Amino acid sequence: MCSRQLFGGILRYLEHFPHGGYFKGKNFVFDHRISIGSDDVDVLGTCLICGSPFDDYSSRCRCANCRMLVLVCYSCQGKHEKYACELCQKYEVGKNKIHVLQNNSSILDVSPNSLASVQVESETMNNITNPSCELFRRNVLDHTGKLRILCLHGFRQNASNFKGRTSALAKKLRDIVELTFIDAPHRLPSTYRPTDSCFEQGSPSLMAECKRRFAWLISPTSVSLDEQRWEIKQQFDPLQFQMQTEGYEESYLCLQNAIQRMGPFDGILGFSQGAAMAALFFEHQRRNGCSSDFRFAVLCSGFAPSTMKSDKSCIECPSLHVFGRGKDRQINTEASRELAELFDSNISVTIEHDMGHIIPTRPPYISQIRSFLMAFL
Repeated sequence: MCSRQLFGGILRYLEHFPHGGYFKGKNFVFDHRISIGSDDVDVLGTCLICGSPFDDYSSRCRCANCRMLVLVCYSCQGKHEKYACELCQKYEVGKNKIHVLQNNSSILDVSPNSLASVQVESETMNNITNPSCELFRRNVLDHTGKLRILCLHGFRQNASNFKGRTSALAKKLRDIVELTFIDAPHRLPSTYRPTDSCFEQGSPSLMAECKRRFAWLISPTSVSLDEQRWEIKQQFDPLQFQMQTEGYEESYLCLQNAIQRMGPFDGILGFSQGAAMAALFFEHQRRNGCSSDFRFAVLCSGFAPSTMKSDKSCIECPSLHVFGRGKDRQINTEASRELAELFDSNISVTIEHDMGHIIPTRPPYISQIRSFLMAFL
């Protein structure tokens, strides 16, 4: 690397160089992903219990004393329920509650409260037999089919990147939905460009590792991909989405081809610019008198395309609009509300969350998203 701060941070660097480049290991992040790493197979972390190579944190594996996340391999997770991190073991924190065997082969909770918790869990499981829970299980868990949803990524993303960002959503809805991801047709230049020093250090192979970035809509002044040198591009412009007005025809054909090759789909999910593209797709079919290829739309952190704002006709398709309430620094709240107003208000649902430019997966938002989708099963 270099001595100065890395432009965009480690996360941006790993997005462009999925094999890691000069970065080794994983980077801790404070969201549902927990850690972000490269495709490099080398594992630097070790299991707290058996010491085997392991670097996949789980939110369920925490120190029983300080609540710090600890690395516990899948084999050891099935054998133990309570853990003590290395520092708590070293300073004997919570010694009366946590018993650690000398050979480090087992960590057990011997406190009286542990027995009470087991009894509560047993009672909870028994309550599942009541009629209302059985009805829920028949309608959701035992449903043989799933909703197939085509997912459109945001600006300067790709199918693989968006799939990773929505992994928590897919996991929490895996019993009712199946997500399919595609790349937009317009390829964008990299944030980083080659410098003479890169080639002097024998690093031109990093160009081959650099992940491609795509867009559904581009500005008329978009730069060419024919770059000669690597250098830092200008900082992010929060109003850039207002200038992205070109390239719709290619993107419409891209969606049609995806539907023919991988469809049919029940719904479409668009994020940021992908949500704007989904709205343009519905509007195109409405104007041409075509039957809709989708039964519903889920539009997250989206914005109303400038070409649609003057149109007073609404899109008659059930829609769910999810966006941050004043905390989205990339797409402002008013732009997302304008997008929602393009759809029939009688068959649309709006969820305003207290987070930023993301698709929320924590309660109560995930329950609201699930409720909307359940209506189409």
